[in-house]
Amino acid sequence: MSEWNARQYLKFEDERSRPARDLLAQVPLQQVRVVVDLGCGPGNSTEVLAARYPEAKLTGVDSSKDMLLQARERLPQCSFAEGDVAAWAPDEPVDLLFANALLQWIPDHQIAMRRLTGLLQEGGVLAVQMPDNTREPSHLLMEKVFGVSGAGRVDLPPAESYYDLLKPVCRHVEIWHTIYNHVMDGPEAIVEWFKGSALRPYLGALDQRQGAELLKTYTAEIVRCYPARFDGKVLLRFPRLFVVATR
Repeated sequence: MSEWNARQYLKFEDERSRPARDLLAQVPLQQVRVVVDLGCGPGNSTEVLAARYPEAKLTGVDSSKDMLLQARERLPQCSFAEGDVAAWAPDEPVDLLFANALLQWIPDHQIAMRRLTGLLQEGGVLAVQMPDNTREPSHLLMEKVFGVSGAGRVDLPPAESYYDLLKPVCRHVEIWHTIYNHVMDGPEAIVEWFKGSALRPYLGALDQRQGAELLKTYTAEIVRCYPARFDGKVLLRFPRLFVVATR
């Protein structure tokens, strides 16, 4: 899989940060001591957390060196650590575990979610947001064009499965979907968006020449499936699943 590229990812910083802001708005904790941003990326979600909880001990965890470099430059007052979230554990109980657009990348992510709730203080919160867009044209076209076996994400399980997973160990569980319709400058912008995320494993499995050729084909398919609105803009429909569980 190709490495994460912070510069590519941040081309759409506001749109990528919006779900983090919406997720945090539903976290019921007014005061916290320890907060961990799992899959912190270049620090855009960490910045949202720091604004809400300026007095908290805030740590970001990510597996990408490039993302962490950007995060440390952006938020020198916070701590950042390289690590695999699937096996990560804190040094102390946590009040808020925040995972924005991360867990969908982890195999058996529901097992990981159940484990993470056990790392919380009593009354602590696990807040999760995951793209639920594998049935959207953007992702179906990746499978069609690139045809790289095992490169794409699998569909998320039904929402009720998260309730059955977490409610036995949590006092309160909130689950909801939000469908964003991001206004993009054109279909090429949609391709640029996913070059920073979902296209990475496909392109990483190909050599540079193959990747460039198939990317042209993918772009042509995106142009066909995402028609321009009256002003030349296109709308990127983007469903996301949110879970806020209080231990």
